[in-house]
Amino acid sequence: MKNYFISKSKRLRGTPFTSRIEKQGVTAYTIYNHMLLPTRFSDTLEQAYHHLKEHVQVWDVSVQRQTEINGKDSSKLVQLMTCRDLSKAKVGRCYYAPIIDHKAKLISDPVILKLAEDRWWISLSDSDFELFAKGLAIGLNYDVNIFEAKVDIFSVQGPKSFNLMKKVLGPKITELKFFGFDYFEFAGFKHLIARSGWSKQSGFEVYMENEQAGLALYDKLFEIGEEFNLKPGCPNLIERIESTLLSYGNDIDIGDNPLECGFDKYVNLDSNIEFLGKEELKKVKAEGIQKKLMGVKINAKEIAVTGSMNMYDTSNNLIGELRSASFNPMFNQVIGIAMVNKPYFKASQEFKVDINGKSCIGKLCDLPFI
Repeated sequence: MKNYFISKSKRLRGTPFTSRIEKQGVTAYTIYNHMLLPTRFSDTLEQAYHHLKEHVQVWDVSVQRQTEINGKDSSKLVQLMTCRDLSKAKVGRCYYAPIIDHKAKLISDPVILKLAEDRWWISLSDSDFELFAKGLAIGLNYDVNIFEAKVDIFSVQGPKSFNLMKKVLGPKITELKFFGFDYFEFAGFKHLIARSGWSKQSGFEVYMENEQAGLALYDKLFEIGEEFNLKPGCPNLIERIESTLLSYGNDIDIGDNPLECGFDKYVNLDSNIEFLGKEELKKVKAEGIQKKLMGVKINAKEIAVTGSMNMYDTSNNLIGELRSASFNPMFNQVIGIAMVNKPYFKASQEFKVDINGKSCIGKLCDLPFI
């Protein structure tokens, strides 16, 4: 696949870390939320995968913009947009929560942080969520404020992240429970840090509200990181697929509903809460889903998925579409994530897919892979 240069402009936002990561050797970007997201440094994708699983990396993920919703009706509005019951949500916790519209279609799948009883951050990756929320609030005359908070995130990921963060911030950081957050002081400012991140290798996300103090923390990590084999990095496609961390816009999108995506535990139809698309989801559950997200294993050593790829059975019936895939060194074959049509939900179902003009054979499997 041919690569092209990105022309920076005022409409394409850099991040507070851009000048630093360019000095650190970034070689490729993609665009999320009109911002630069690093996708490659000097290591190959596979080298970066092994490093992430064995050591520690710091990622610039400022593209995860925070839509703040506060005010008297903030909890009511947040709940209206998600099928997950947040009625017992606690301050200091993060919640993965599918956002859906009136037809139960996915708008986004953010992590929601409850900062106070009447203050929330919706941590997004690639969605026009803010306009969606404002439209609902205006139409329903809700007493809320909705805006993009001035917050930039960097992520510390990998098994050595605990020891690195402990050395910089002290032992209290290691007491943070998964999907919990707290405030930790550095350079005269208290930083919101969550035990979270877009990998399954353990780590933290630093929500930088004070740029000067946040950059000082970023620099300090690299200053002492050599003993932990710290490197600059970015979300890794191989590790993401292996860990079944879904990407909105790639694996799932506005054409899917939460039940088709395997989000059953986040769909609380029996709760007393009210949310958009609830009756539609009840109907889907009663009738059964017509497509389903599944894993695939393909007998191939390389693949590049830049759009959905059709999958066919041995009789040339279309059985679904491959949405993400990569060669995985642990499985020694290509693995991926596909949306599969009914009635082909059976694990071990064989299919064929065209890769670079060659027909390759694969099998469906259940998710997650590990």
